[in-house]
Amino acid sequence: MALSSLNKSLAMRSLDAVWHPCTQMARAQQLPPLPIVRGEGPWLFDTEGRRYFDANSSWWVNLFGHAQPDINAAIKYQLDTLPHVMLAGCTHEPAVQLAERLSARTGGALGHAFFASDGASAVEIALKQSFHSWRNQGQILRREFVCLKNGYHGETIGALAVTDVAIFRDAYDPLLMRAHIVESPDSRLNNEDAAFSALRSLLDERGEYISAVIVEPLVQGAAGMVMHSPEYLRKVRALTREFGVHLIADEIAVGCGRTGTFFAWEQVDTEHWPDFVTLSKGITGGTLPLSLVLTNETVYRAFWSEDVSRGFLHSHSYTGNALACAAANAVLDRFDAGQIEANRVQASTLTDAFSSFSNHPRVKNFRQRGMILAFDVTDSGDRFSERFHLAARHHELLIRPIGSTVYLMPPYVIDQATADFLAHTVSVTLNEVLHHAA
Repeated sequence: MALSSLNKSLAMRSLDAVWHPCTQMARAQQLPPLPIVRGEGPWLFDTEGRRYFDANSSWWVNLFGHAQPDINAAIKYQLDTLPHVMLAGCTHEPAVQLAERLSARTGGALGHAFFASDGASAVEIALKQSFHSWRNQGQILRREFVCLKNGYHGETIGALAVTDVAIFRDAYDPLLMRAHIVESPDSRLNNEDAAFSALRSLLDERGEYISAVIVEPLVQGAAGMVMHSPEYLRKVRALTREFGVHLIADEIAVGCGRTGTFFAWEQVDTEHWPDFVTLSKGITGGTLPLSLVLTNETVYRAFWSEDVSRGFLHSHSYTGNALACAAANAVLDRFDAGQIEANRVQASTLTDAFSSFSNHPRVKNFRQRGMILAFDVTDSGDRFSERFHLAARHHELLIRPIGSTVYLMPPYVIDQATADFLAHTVSVTLNEVLHHAA
């Protein structure tokens, strides 16, 4: 899609000055970034006023649409009151309230919140807390971690060590600790029993050395929206309890209502929560960077000591930023007012609108979990994701497939007209891209 003069000017300035994430900058010279100047509801607008439906919620962070008045008002009020104060030696109402409200959503099982800035940082914290808590208890052998094949948990060094996506990991492999990678459950392969057996075999062999198992509950996002059942996770939770191993549920992508409940784990077992839950992305409604690690009393008490070296000394300057916490509390207000029930209706509307895709000759493995919908495209050709993304822009749709997997993770604004628009636009784009590749 050719850029207009105004769009092109901003795009070229960006390419000169900004190193864009998840981007090969040499390729970006041929396909410049799309300059966005305004957001309203589910729509993003470029410098020429063209609009694009934000079908992937700006990397899965935008829950309710852009520039929402209630979230903006909470941020503005906090900005005029207390933008930030360090959380070491001080505290403030937005952080305390947010921690209390999230704990309440776990029935008090995860009663302690540690704040961070982004998803990868939250994973780093959970890994460190797991290892350090065992060390404080004298279990110094527990220093190994287990992750699932094709899992993604972030791109900092610790998080990357438990990530199994080659394009992100391979260049830095010499720097990484050695994690155990076991078979992942995949509804397309009907392999949950085999995946669980692989994990049990590993714990039988190495259980006394394992600090934690980390999983993305119900949906492995970066793997291509790979889905599995709550039953698999119930068995994993029982297994980790049997071997005395921590379980980390990485809900950075799947939390905040994406899978049909606020926490994905609510569909698994509300009696036996993981030892850690990480949360980020949607928690501030797509406004400000924030992440949290929620953990239980046992882990927390392992650090309880007058000895500073036994404390958890991880920090960053903006830990528990008051503006971000105020935004997150406004997000929770939406869920307290019935957002989950609304999402179930919206998910059903999406299902109906996309029902014909199962009959498309080049579509396979159509799947959905709550507000996450995906399908795989056969014989998609080279650079399918790029071609689909660019073609979709012509039809007012901003969407980025993962490889040959097309997925939607839209803001929670779906009515019949919107669902029909998305289904029609995705269909037209798909047929156009496949036709040109033929």
